[in-house]
Amino acid sequence: MTTLTTRRFPSRAALDAALGQRLGQAIGAHGASAIMLSGGTTPLPAYRALARAPLPHDERLHILFCDDRYVPSDTDASNYHQTRALLDALALPAASVVRVRTELPLEEAAGDYERQLATLLNAGVRIGLGLLGLGADGHTASLFGAVDLERSRGHWAIAVHRPDGMSAVSVTPDFLSRVEEPVFVVAGSGKHDAVQALVAQDAKSTAWRAVQGCARVELWVHDDEGV
Repeated sequence: MTTLTTRRFPSRAALDAALGQRLGQAIGAHGASAIMLSGGTTPLPAYRALARAPLPHDERLHILFCDDRYVPSDTDASNYHQTRALLDALALPAASVVRVRTELPLEEAAGDYERQLATLLNAGVRIGLGLLGLGADGHTASLFGAVDLERSRGHWAIAVHRPDGMSAVSVTPDFLSRVEEPVFVVAGSGKHDAVQALVAQDAKSTAWRAVQGCARVELWVHDDEGV
């Protein structure tokens, strides 16, 4: 059974500060570990703050992504590109940054990402903190509905054709079940219903269904809409 803990923040600044602190703790952890980053605008202030004052870290630290759009990796729509300032500040070796190689054909990129994730897991790397976003439609990562969830079975990553016409590569519920500290980080307008469905553990919520294999999940939300 999955336990959901909700933490509400009175301001966006408070959410940003708390996220920066939590990420800093994860970066500074000892041992072979990985942090899963999410894209979108919500976590960017925390990423940028940490990039300005990077923390010492174990040489076995890895960074991976819950998903990425199938776009060139040097464009603003790329989650990898959005985190480059933090990655550059950490100065991790290329092999320690597990990214979606969008220079490959879509299905090959998904297969390649799945192999990279499998290599981490098979090597005994602990997947510690894992950040997730929440869309107004209730999606998380690039899992948008029952079809994506069903296609995910038995995989660590899949290719997805998004409702907005773009394509993406996403981690799956099976992979999320291996994340020790999954945290939904939510801010911005228009997400009241999606947050309410997640808090209610609504079986129709794609985001909730995606984390059903996790023992514990946290929801961090900026309460600007009284959600």
